[in-house]
Amino acid sequence: MRTQTQAAVFNKTEFKKAVLAHLTGTYAQIPETANDRGWYLAMAKALTDMSIGNLIETEATLAKKNARKVNYLSMEFLIGRMTGNNLIAMDIYPQVTEVMAEFGINLTDLLEEERDPALGNGGLGRLAACFMDSLVAQEFPAVGYGLHYEYGLFRQSFKDSEQKESPDAWRGIEGYPCEVVRPELTQTVGFWGDVETYQDENGNTRRRWNPAMEVEGRAWDIPVIGYKNNSTYPLRLWECHAPAPFSLARFNDGDYIGAQYGELEAANLTKVLYPNDNHEQGKVLRLMQQYFHCACSVADILRRHLALGRTLESLPEFETIQLNDTHPTIAIPELMRVLMDDHGLTWDKAWHICSRTFAYTNHTLLPEALETWSAELIGRLLPRHLEIIFKINAQMLAEVEAKWPGDVAKLRKLSLIQEGDHQMVRMANLCVAASYAVNGVAALHSELVKKDLFPEFNALYPERLLNVTNGVTPRRWLKFCNPGLSALINEHLDGDWAANLENLSELNKLAGNKTFQKSFMAVKKQNKQRLADWVSANMGIELSTDAIFDVQIKRLHEYKRQHLNLLHILSLYQRLLNEPGFDMHPRVFIFAAKAAPGYALAKDIIYAINRAAETINNDPRIGNKLKVVFIPDYRVSLAEIIIPAADVSEQISTAGKEASGTGNMKMALNGALTIGTMDGANVEIREEVGDDNIFIFGLEVEDVEATLANGYNPRAFYDNNPEIKAAIDMLYGDTLTPGYYGRLASIANNLLEQDPYLVLADFEDYARAHADIDEAYRDEARWAQMAIINSASMGKFSSDRSIRDYVDTIWHLEATHL
Repeated sequence: MRTQTQAAVFNKTEFKKAVLAHLTGTYAQIPETANDRGWYLAMAKALTDMSIGNLIETEATLAKKNARKVNYLSMEFLIGRMTGNNLIAMDIYPQVTEVMAEFGINLTDLLEEERDPALGNGGLGRLAACFMDSLVAQEFPAVGYGLHYEYGLFRQSFKDSEQKESPDAWRGIEGYPCEVVRPELTQTVGFWGDVETYQDENGNTRRRWNPAMEVEGRAWDIPVIGYKNNSTYPLRLWECHAPAPFSLARFNDGDYIGAQYGELEAANLTKVLYPNDNHEQGKVLRLMQQYFHCACSVADILRRHLALGRTLESLPEFETIQLNDTHPTIAIPELMRVLMDDHGLTWDKAWHICSRTFAYTNHTLLPEALETWSAELIGRLLPRHLEIIFKINAQMLAEVEAKWPGDVAKLRKLSLIQEGDHQMVRMANLCVAASYAVNGVAALHSELVKKDLFPEFNALYPERLLNVTNGVTPRRWLKFCNPGLSALINEHLDGDWAANLENLSELNKLAGNKTFQKSFMAVKKQNKQRLADWVSANMGIELSTDAIFDVQIKRLHEYKRQHLNLLHILSLYQRLLNEPGFDMHPRVFIFAAKAAPGYALAKDIIYAINRAAETINNDPRIGNKLKVVFIPDYRVSLAEIIIPAADVSEQISTAGKEASGTGNMKMALNGALTIGTMDGANVEIREEVGDDNIFIFGLEVEDVEATLANGYNPRAFYDNNPEIKAAIDMLYGDTLTPGYYGRLASIANNLLEQDPYLVLADFEDYARAHADIDEAYRDEARWAQMAIINSASMGKFSSDRSIRDYVDTIWHLEATHL
């Protein structure tokens, strides 16, 4: 049974004193002259003081109750701004609004002062953040482990329509007020060196790693606050420092760089998320970063476990480690190394512990996204770990040989080591071999993991591969980001739907109610106006809220097919110019995405969309029927503005390529209609909303496989479809790039010569689905009913349900209430 909420114990007078104390004592400002930044920092710091107390209390309570925990290891936690969400979780939003009003300060203005923590990039990191929110909301004991990046991925801007990257110094000069350093948790991590054989005191032959370089991992905790309960869990982020002291003598002798070289080199480990690895130095840094993350986290888990008087053998009973994709895979040989080399366990005992501790989430079917690392590099950087990986491989291959005697093909397929000119370690294979559970993230994806990605592993370990469909937290992705719709729902539903999203199904009874339809669409219009105001103020583009707001916001990658969207936009532009009888409801196409710095074609697609926007938006001949907006520097706080404003949600990946998607869930939850392929979670969204309330198009998985197997010829579509031809010819010419003929030919050539993601094969049906959208939107009552049904049908896609599935099938936790 839950204890009283924060709201019940909130003391306005004490909180007001705390804000003033931080304003003057921490940030050296006085109320008479303090700016909004100062007031925000003081308020956020006062809130953090409250949550840190709860964090320590929660840790103590879980230790006393001997609670089993999940340790969620992820290279990304795209948490977004924390302060407003925390106020909702603590149930003190109105009270804090009143406190700040007494200072003459508007809380809404203050919340805009918070920078988005640059701790992630896309869906992987946002999913991890939603999961932490749902774990603590339901009080399933957990610790999130990530890295404390100084700059994150990058801050994106456009210059002459091209993406430019710059450091994202998200903490500012004052630091981030919603975190606290935990120096007592500092860990030491080694790199390079050699491995030696020696005799221990009992005469046993042992192996020992002697690192040539050591760094320190300093812990920062961001408290993750439970929704209307008193539990607070840590998101623990590791920051790299050199342990060697600063050399004053070398500095005084003029050796300014050498005096702190170790510190400078160490600091690079946590500078940026995913350092560019298209060169050797980048590969080394990225692998060092992954190992640093895992070594610190494994050490902290064991520290906590042993401090409670537990035995090493009992580790799987009290701790489970969830690997979010393959980035933390090196934690597996690291735990084996620590158990054997530091604690003296035999291989069999260590493996018995390790193989019951790890679980792995697979997020992709794309071969290039399944990490492999050079065995030679691992051997240089982590020589003991490579030995352990080879022994795990030998042990696993013995199982393969026992099941399929003499089957060399299966040995090659399942081996952790990919042979060739250079041996490569297959990290996904290592995860499957060493984990007690492996899950996909949508029903279709999990079936494809079993059928196409790991069919032999599924036969070898028939109970190991599972499904847990992703979800999103309704607290941030409806209650916080869409207060108008939240208020409307509150008027018509009893109970706390933000804690039980399934309750939204009651709205289905109102889907045909004309009064409710008008109220629902009025909220949508307000949200569209908020986005239009942002675009006007920040980009100088004027948008009509009467237009359909058609949204594609996600990482820029070929398989997500932003270029399919672009081709359709160009075809509409051509038709508006060249077909006098062509009519369409005004449409605004909204994009937001970052392309990896080394991904040339993705950056060309961004350039092409921006050039299309510049051309179309300034062409008076089309009479504002069509506009294109590419919003720069996509982040959580922008998503919170864009998603509630979306009428149409573009989920158009090639069937079989998107593991799940969560943007599809967020936009449908906020009343957008999906145009999508039968891919990822689109399949399950269709099941929930019904065929009449979603716009499905394109080849299905079996069709994609057959098309490619039969010898796909994309040029045939170019030759036989005038709309495709006209759009691609624009890319070859200079209509979009005056004076730079053929500047966009890389995209056109890719489509005509390769088209690996079947853009042209799906174009005609995609255009048909868009025509259906145009027709449906003109019927206001029909569209409103469809939008309401989408919102009402998203109960399944709460991350609370996802976490309960993990708890029931993989983690086996018990809710522990304070």
